[in-house]
Amino acid sequence: MGRSSAKIADTALREWFQECGKPELGKLTWDDYHAMLGVVTQSFEHMPERMGFEYVHPVRLQDSELGLGKPYSAPVSYSDTQNGAEPVIAIGGLINTKHRFDFLSNDAYRDLRVIAIDLCGRGGSGWLAEQTDYSIDTHVEQILQFMDYLDLPSCTLLGSSLGGSIAIRFADHFPDRVKRIILNDSGPYIPKKRRRQRSIAIARHYAFRTPAEMFRKTAISMRHSGATLDASLFHSQHYKTRWSDEENGRIYRHDIRAMLAYRAAATKSLNQWEYWDQIHCPVLLLHGLESDALSHNTIDRMRNNPLLSVIHVHDAGHTPSLSDGELNQWIAQWVLDDIPYDQDRYYQNPDRYESIIYNA
Repeated sequence: MGRSSAKIADTALREWFQECGKPELGKLTWDDYHAMLGVVTQSFEHMPERMGFEYVHPVRLQDSELGLGKPYSAPVSYSDTQNGAEPVIAIGGLINTKHRFDFLSNDAYRDLRVIAIDLCGRGGSGWLAEQTDYSIDTHVEQILQFMDYLDLPSCTLLGSSLGGSIAIRFADHFPDRVKRIILNDSGPYIPKKRRRQRSIAIARHYAFRTPAEMFRKTAISMRHSGATLDASLFHSQHYKTRWSDEENGRIYRHDIRAMLAYRAAATKSLNQWEYWDQIHCPVLLLHGLESDALSHNTIDRMRNNPLLSVIHVHDAGHTPSLSDGELNQWIAQWVLDDIPYDQDRYYQNPDRYESIIYNA
């Protein structure tokens, strides 16, 4: 088994709690919160460098009536391990940031150059001018410009949830730019019911005025996603939020208009079979066995690509967290071997920790 950066971080976080006398969550201050963040961050052996480039949003992707009518730029934030290994561009889900992939970056540092991007309207990236500017086609264009900026003729695309939808469409439009795809619980078809439920949950404003409020909300939103170490949840959720003096608490970083754009699109199922049927590169599908977004029927139909490999992840819902060291090594090995699995594989994390922070 390889290094598990999440397990190391979680152990450090638990030791901090022990040293502090196991404080009650309701009594934790924001100073305590930042001390916890420091403990988790300091446990990483390799922290990707944060960098940026300018995305130019073209007129052809703007609404004819609501758009600006001219190209305009938006800053994009990304992280890069810059280690000279096999490049993988990692694209997060609806409200994910680049830091979702920090554990993968560390666990696979020897084998993969993980380049994780904040989609426009998320994390450290700039916001687009109009709600109608947010679309899968916009994000495909963002990835194309990003690859050109990085001078990458081709690479592996890793997409979680929405990021997987972007990767599928990108591979159809630009097949010569994609060596292989890793889909984290994402496929060509996402049912309307699941999309609508998700759209209702995310298109709202939240202000967390205490760490306990933030922990409780995270626990509720993640209770159907499967077991995840506290350190992994803490790290990922921290970078989805920022401090607001106006609210005297932490609020989500993302542009609410991006979420409203998703809500408008979620009145229909996402159907990308026409793109999937044109993809002929190797694909690794990570399937959370408790997922409500990716069905076995969808997976069976995806097998029309003979280069499809599947890993079913036990105790995981929609989008496994990619914070398990051994699973991350499986991912890296699949990329390096470049050979499809002869049969589906099943992964179960042997470690089980009782949460000390996220109890809904």
